[in-house]
Amino acid sequence: MTDKPEQPVPPVAAPVTLPADLPVLPLSDLVVFPHMVASLVVTSASSIHLVDDVVAGSRLLGLVLQRDPHVENPHAADLHEYGCAGRVLRMLKFPDDSVRVLVQGVQRIRMVKVEKEEPYIVARIAPLKEEADSSIELSALASNAGKQFQKIISLSPAMPDELKVAALNAQDPGRLTDLIASNLNIALEERQRLLETYSVKSRLVRLTDLLNRELEVLELGSEIQSKVASTLSKGQRDYFLREQLKQIQKELGEEGEHGLEIKELREKIEKAQMPEEPKKAAMRELDRLAVIPSASAEYTVVRSYLDWLVTLPWSKCTQDNLDIVRARRVLDEDHFDLKRVKERILEYLSVRKLKKDMKGPILCFVGPPGVGKTSLGMSIARALGRKFIRISLGGVRDEAEIRGHRRTYIGALPGRVIQGIRKAESANPVFMLDEIDKVGTDFRGDPSAALLELLDPQQNHSFSDHYLEVPFDLSKVMFITTANVLDTVIPALRDRMEVLELPGYTEEEKLHIALKYVLPRQLNEHGLKRGQLRFDRQALRALVADYTREAGVRNLEREIASVCRKIARRIVEGDLKKFRVTKQALQDLLGPAKFLAEVAERKGEPGVVTGVAWTPTGGDILFIEATRMAGKGSLMLTGSLGDVMKESGTAALSFVRSHCKQLGIDCDEFGKSDIHIHVPSGAIPKDGPSAGVAMAVALASLMSDRIVRPDMAMTGEITLRGKVLAVGGIKEKVLAASRAGIRMMIMPDRNRKDLAEVPSEVRRHLKFVFVNSIHEALNVAMPEVTERIRRR
Repeated sequence: MTDKPEQPVPPVAAPVTLPADLPVLPLSDLVVFPHMVASLVVTSASSIHLVDDVVAGSRLLGLVLQRDPHVENPHAADLHEYGCAGRVLRMLKFPDDSVRVLVQGVQRIRMVKVEKEEPYIVARIAPLKEEADSSIELSALASNAGKQFQKIISLSPAMPDELKVAALNAQDPGRLTDLIASNLNIALEERQRLLETYSVKSRLVRLTDLLNRELEVLELGSEIQSKVASTLSKGQRDYFLREQLKQIQKELGEEGEHGLEIKELREKIEKAQMPEEPKKAAMRELDRLAVIPSASAEYTVVRSYLDWLVTLPWSKCTQDNLDIVRARRVLDEDHFDLKRVKERILEYLSVRKLKKDMKGPILCFVGPPGVGKTSLGMSIARALGRKFIRISLGGVRDEAEIRGHRRTYIGALPGRVIQGIRKAESANPVFMLDEIDKVGTDFRGDPSAALLELLDPQQNHSFSDHYLEVPFDLSKVMFITTANVLDTVIPALRDRMEVLELPGYTEEEKLHIALKYVLPRQLNEHGLKRGQLRFDRQALRALVADYTREAGVRNLEREIASVCRKIARRIVEGDLKKFRVTKQALQDLLGPAKFLAEVAERKGEPGVVTGVAWTPTGGDILFIEATRMAGKGSLMLTGSLGDVMKESGTAALSFVRSHCKQLGIDCDEFGKSDIHIHVPSGAIPKDGPSAGVAMAVALASLMSDRIVRPDMAMTGEITLRGKVLAVGGIKEKVLAASRAGIRMMIMPDRNRKDLAEVPSEVRRHLKFVFVNSIHEALNVAMPEVTERIRRR
């Protein structure tokens, strides 16, 4: 069982009666000596089984060290030959299926023969009797070992003083060696060698050598510790000397560099005109700073905190320009239309003129990308004569971005709101929180919850940043938030804001914006003069209609910039001195048209209907296509449709089937045909109930083999009784239909009032038909079918 030369087998004798066979518990990182008490954690299934059997029986077992501690399921060949018999004193089971066992060593043993290895190792054992005599040499060795161990205990803080008492009372030399070996900081191999040495004298000789080595290490460590302590004492001495120097300088009326810094900060605190609570906090931290050594890390933390406090504009505000006529002119210079928003700003100025201490409004601009939400905030700041600060909340997931980090963290800073106020150097700027609908949330907190206090006029007069830990008055700030949609904004936050919608622009509005704003700006940015590049009105109209398809004007600005770059290059190369952009020249400059009038080019087919949908970018048209094939009457809907839209398709089919005779459709055809409804652009998710009318008309057109006008669009939710219900997003849908070339539009009668928001030039070019039922919609879309219904 071992590669070492075998020792002569000592005579067998046992202080306690041990059975001939003992179950053997392998130990990976512990050697148990006789009389030693140890706590073992048992995790393997076989070892837990062994412990259960031992506890239920004699409570005796063998404790033997593994040769390789990394072997997870050791066999008998993986164990040392010598070990220690032990008695189980206590056993505890834990919820993670592990077992903790308290054992006490009884006697050295030697494994003579392995009886079995499953389910755990059982071996024939031979108890070992210690070889000891009462010679003077043995007593001297034991006395010397005890004294050395006493010194080691004194030098080792980890060893309890109770070990001294135990060592003094250990009269038996063999028991003393086992006590020292079990508590001495030595390697496992040395412990195992001492366990295998049953001669007490040999153990004491070996142990004396180990004690001498350990004592040398501890004395060297103690010497190093004394030198370190003396260095610390020198640091304390330097501190006291510095304090005495400060007192001497104070008596002489002189101040060192540190004193001048404290004096300068005190003056800044007085000039900052802080409210009472922040001033108390600043003075308290200044007193702390005065007694902290400048080399300390805490000094930098306190100094940074005071710098933030004294540089914030606690009472510094810009003077509002309350000239209503000038404000109107500035707003009109920067943006076209947007009457509702401009009126709201002028109303604020009017009330501000009458009531000097009014709180700033919390406005939320909602609209598709590119309609001018962010630039409108800058224009408002210019009209009011205030500073403008903008932060983007897109992708912000950490609450500390809003409220700041606590000063206990390394590199802590205030939140982005306080940072923006400090940058503005004014307590009443126009503060824009961009993309508020794209705020995220994760394990670091919910930024939306932090915004609740920030955007509440009843609370933000005492906004508390985690870094400052003192209230800051934000009630004078005009907060403006922007969003593309409000669905992702939590209701509590939405309730705190005054929502102003900025819808998409019509073709005429885009043409006006291009002429008045975009074109002059791009000419200036590309270094061109007005006489060097001119656009025909028809060319601009073609640019809007054929090269862009958006609610805003960003792509329009990019296309104009592209034309400016190409002309600038030709001028620099000397090919021309000035250029006039015509409709025909657009294709040479920008290539073929990117968008075609798809509705105008489509030919009417049975089962095809044009619908309209609201989108975050301002609305779009969509085509409802229906077809049928031989089958058993099933319905298939495709095109990345949501559950609500699928339900609309099912309701539409149910209505058409239930009214098949009135619609002049052979009712038996439904049972013989499978119907497939598809909405193209399958990669784009679609949902909502507003396509119900279009789906019902498409199915009626398919089954009656009648064509619906291709330049007609429709929207509306339907019921199984054929009622047409109101839908949302009418303005965006009408604008999308106008951009796509639609000439007639069917919509619910209950949405008639929403047309007031649609620009008048769009209403002039579109014919609107308002319906209350599917029959009325069919009467407009397929007059031949409804005429047949009347005749029947």
